[in-house]
Formats: sequence, structure tokens, C-alpha cells
Amino acid sequence: MQNTTAGPDHVDLCIIGSGSGLSLIDDDINDWQIALIDDGIGPNDIFGGTCLNAGCIPSKMLSLPASASLSPQHAAQVDVDLSLKKVDFKAIQTRTFGRTDSISAAGLVGLGTRPNVQVLFGSATFVDAHTIQVGRRRLTADRIVIAAGSRPRQMTAPGFDDPYLHAFVHTSESIMRIDELPKRLIILGGGIEAVEFGHIFAGMGSQVSIINRSEPLLRAYDSAIGIRVTEELSRRERIMLRLNQRVTGLDTDDVGGVVLTTEDSFGIEYSYEADAVLVCIGRVPNGDQLRVDKAGIVLDDKGFIPTDEHLRTPVPHIWALGDVCSSIMLKHLANAQARLVKRNLLAERDGRPLEVRDERFVPKGIFTEPQAASVGASEEGLQKTGVEYIVHVQEYASVAYGWAMNDSGHFVKLLADPAGEHLLGAHIVGPQATTLIQILVQAMSLGQTISETVKGQYWTHPALTEVIENALLGVLQKAELRSEPR
Repeated sequence: MQNTTAGPDHVDLCIIGSGSGLSLIDDDINDWQIALIDDGIGPNDIFGGTCLNAGCIPSKMLSLPASASLSPQHAAQVDVDLSLKKVDFKAIQTRTFGRTDSISAAGLVGLGTRPNVQVLFGSATFVDAHTIQVGRRRLTADRIVIAAGSRPRQMTAPGFDDPYLHAFVHTSESIMRIDELPKRLIILGGGIEAVEFGHIFAGMGSQVSIINRSEPLLRAYDSAIGIRVTEELSRRERIMLRLNQRVTGLDTDDVGGVVLTTEDSFGIEYSYEADAVLVCIGRVPNGDQLRVDKAGIVLDDKGFIPTDEHLRTPVPHIWALGDVCSSIMLKHLANAQARLVKRNLLAERDGRPLEVRDERFVPKGIFTEPQAASVGASEEGLQKTGVEYIVHVQEYASVAYGWAMNDSGHFVKLLADPAGEHLLGAHIVGPQATTLIQILVQAMSLGQTISETVKGQYWTHPALTEVIENALLGVLQKAELRSEPR
């Protein structure tokens, strides 16, 4: 942990959290005295927030080599014989964290060049609506932005609280910096983190067991995504899926590792030996650690800080952004929220109207093998709310680039209103899914009709984007058939 920098005890702006909250500090507010409070991330309390140090950036820098390790399998589909010689896990770690750690260090150096900014390291707690305690230091602030993020949810089964076993149990904040690649890794959970880390460590050479209490994986997504990703992961070498099992305990084994015990819905017990256990059972917003009640803020029933359409909390001079106030725990949303808070701080200063947020069309990307991406409503969500819709599924194999890949089983699924005018949701499973989804995010965000989106531009042939074009045309065709008299 770095030393706290000196500065005044009263500031114009106090920011709690160095992730997306860090982007609030720039030349537009050089006339403000600013305090940035940060408690660090992971075992080494690194500066810069979760995404940079223990989240999306390092995990994707490990995910890409893991995908490359599957090149022989992909090449075989198009009659090319390749072989994998080696995956150098330590070299990949060194390259990944050599970059992210240098960015973290440079961020601190950059703040040190700003005479109006002080950085305080430690846990922040509210004393009252304008006062924050950090260690022995007490600050008052005219404006406060809470960007304190979230933390991994802990497993509560017997054995997970045993101090001796702590060395074997990891979360996303420690697993990527593990000293040695585990030969046998158990991953607990069935969400994005579980499938992404399963892909990463299987690609690096670990034998991975993913254990989840339900099925399929990715149940928070449209069922087409969850079912398809579960099917493909079940066929992966070095990945074993054990679904519909709950964890009952953790203990040592006889050879220097651990043994995890589970039970299925019929009461049958199972045991699994491993060198490491990765807990990926969700995240908890950090608002409960800040004593926000002292500032007059009551957390909602899920632990989030409540905010209005401007990202202002019920206490007018206190704002919040990112995981601490949003159940959509994604970095690109937190970045957009930070930009909105910054604009609203300046608008308030200058006497201009505040801007509002629109979070209807936030895309989600899953960097596993295969990739998956989603935006808008799921089919199950529409059914639950009684919204009428039409659905069209377009296979990658139906377009020329899909032929070139000799693709099988990957698809684009679109949901639209019955007239086929506007998209309600889009879900993709397959190569480049996280890139392809952006075309549909743009259409939905800008309010483009399906006809405008597909017919108002040229589509490169034979690029993979044609699968989006044909999916949109398929929706229009189904809408026309639906409107014909019977």
C-alpha cells in the first residue's frame, strides 16, 4: 500500500474508488480541491480498480492465449493439421501484469503531478453526510462520488472458513496471479466468471471441473445462450461439468491438495480432489462497507446504493456510479456512468440542466469458447412480462463466411415486436460474437427500425457480418408472413 499524500482536510470533491471514478479527474476541474480514496484490489492492494487489476483487462489478456491453444481443433474443421507445442503460463502472466501494473503505477504518478489532488489509501467510512474517515484522517467535502465497486461473494460451506485451507481457495482477485498453474482446478459457479475462467485455465493446461447448483450455465441470459455454451463446454478437453450439485464442504486430501464434497438433488454425495478452488458465485456491492447510513443513505434490499436518473443519491451532494449502485456490473457501463456524473457535476456548477441515463441497451460479452454476447430482452423475460414478440434464429452456417469456417451450431437470435419494426433483444453465440453484437446495440440505442438497419447500408460480402444482415431480413420476413391475411 502506498503512503497517503498530503492535502487540505476540506475538499470540493471526494471520490471513493480508483476504478471508473478515477476518470472524473481532469483539467475541467483543476480549480477544485480533490481527494481520491482507494482501498486497493486483491492480495497486494493494487491501485486502479477491479477491471485493470483483477477483472476484464487481465482476464481477456489470458483468454486470448487460451483461445489460441484451440487453434489445432479449429484448423481441423477446415482440413488443416496443426499441433500445439506449449502454453507458457508464466510468460503470459508476466506480460499481462507487466502491462497492467505499469498502468496502475503510471496512474498514481499522473495524479501526483496534479497539485489539486491528494490520494488517500485505506478504507473509507462516512461520519456524516459531508465527512469521511480514512484511517486517522478525517475529510470534509462539498461533493462526494461513491465509486467503490464490488467484491467477490464468499462461499459459506464448512471448511471455507478454515485458515489452513485459505491458501487453496481463490477468487477472481487472486487466481490470475497464482504462483503456479494448478493441475486440477475446481470452479464453483455458473455465471460469466465461471465459464471465462474455465476456458482460460483449461486452455492453459489445467484439468478444470465446473460445479454449479443448477443448469444450464449462464442462467441469467437467454436460454439459447446458456444451453449452447453449456453444450460446447461439455465437449471441451480438460473441462468437466458437474451441474445440479451443491457444495457441502471442503477439506484436505492425502496428497497436499483439497477435496470438495457436494450433494445432488437426490441426496447422492460426490467428492472432487483439486490443487486449487476458484469461487465464482457472484459479487457483492461495497456500499455496506462505507457506513453510508451515517450520511443518510439506505441501501436497497440487494445492497445497492439507490440513485436517480442523474446518478444522484437521495442525499443531493452525493453521487454514485458503477457496481456499488448498479446490478449490471460491467466496466463499460461504469465508464459511461462516470462520464454522466462528470457532466452533471459540471452542469450543476454552471447552472445547467442535469442529464439523464439510458441503460436499456447495455451489451454483455462472454469471452469463452465459443464467445457469446447479448443485449436487450431475453425470450424468457418477454414471456414473463407478457410482451408479444417474434423470434428468428440465423445460423452462422447459412452465410458464406460460415461455410468457409465449416461452422456448426453457432447462431444469431433476434427478438422483435410483432410488426418487425424494432428489435427487443439480440443474442449471439459463436466466433466474433462480442464484436458482431455492436451492430445491433447501435440499432437499438439509436432507435433505428429493423428495415432501416438492414436496408439502409451495404453489407460486406462475404464477411461474417452477413449473418447479422440475414438475421434482420429473417425478422422482416416473419413479420410479413404474420401480417398476411389467413
